Amino acid sequence: MGLNLHTHLEGWVRPDTAADLARSMDVPEPDLGWDAALRMREPADLTVFLAHVAAAYPVLGSADAMRRVAREAVEDAAADGCDFLEIRFGPSTHARPGFDIPAVIAAACEGLDEGRRSTGLAVGLVVCLLRHLDDETNLAVAKAAAEAAGRGVVGLDVAGDELVYPALARYREPYEIAAAAGLGLTAHAAEAGPAEAAREAVSLLGVTRIGHGSHIVDNPSVLAWAADEGIAIEVCPTSNVLTGAAPSIREHPLRRFIEAGCRVVVGDDNPINIGSRLSDEERLLVTEAGLTDVQIRAIHLTACEVAFTDDATRAELRRRYAS
Repeated sequence: MGLNLHTHLEGWVRPDTAADLARSMDVPEPDLGWDAALRMREPADLTVFLAHVAAAYPVLGSADAMRRVAREAVEDAAADGCDFLEIRFGPSTHARPGFDIPAVIAAACEGLDEGRRSTGLAVGLVVCLLRHLDDETNLAVAKAAAEAAGRGVVGLDVAGDELVYPALARYREPYEIAAAAGLGLTAHAAEAGPAEAAREAVSLLGVTRIGHGSHIVDNPSVLAWAADEGIAIEVCPTSNVLTGAAPSIREHPLRRFIEAGCRVVVGDDNPINIGSRLSDEERLLVTEAGLTDVQIRAIHLTACEVAFTDDATRAELRRRYAS
């Protein structure tokens, strides 16, 4: 069905699982219940969207909880028909006394591996730096991600509120550490910020992929640059509408990316929060955005090439989508 190259673990927490974990961890239930806390019903902005994502944070602060949510994410992606899952998260958010950043990453990797073994779905973990955190914490996250390279971690990202924390230069050292460990590099950029943020992420951090990048289309020179450089843009249509990064699925910048010759891949970002999984996103690209079967196939083939995975998995994905 497709490769999911942009989705956040925190956005896969089932409301029933959140309620169950909350009871076991003595976490109070949100006033309107877990479903209302987690799901975003109407378009707003990135800050509001992130508040819905953050509603799950209180129930992710233990190894057992993290393993369970990670395992269930793989199970749910497999049930959706996903052929490859690259899932990301910010481990520093979930660290607690006795559950430090390396332990958080290890628990997530264990849960993903449990899901992989039970479903057969290939999966990799992308670790996120967070824009609102101090440099020391983000450096510790990068070091822990590098240590876990080859043991489930496949990439590094930077995420968070781009409107409030736009600067990227401060992440140079963490990205250098990740690159030296052989991790794939991506960054959320030009989602809420200007088009130039995408070019800055490439020049300063060495990323080969841009998360969302919706505002790249606002600047023709940056759009042409992205196409010429072969930068892969990770689009998440429903999420972009809810955060205000796109006015509608029909008017999503995806079509302009494709027309400009950009490489495009698709993700569902935070499927519980937005109420849409990868299969729904791909269906909307046809029914609402008007993409053809040929264009959808091109997105799949691009995803095969830019996924942060090993040669054997990439070869199998190429074989699957080449026919």
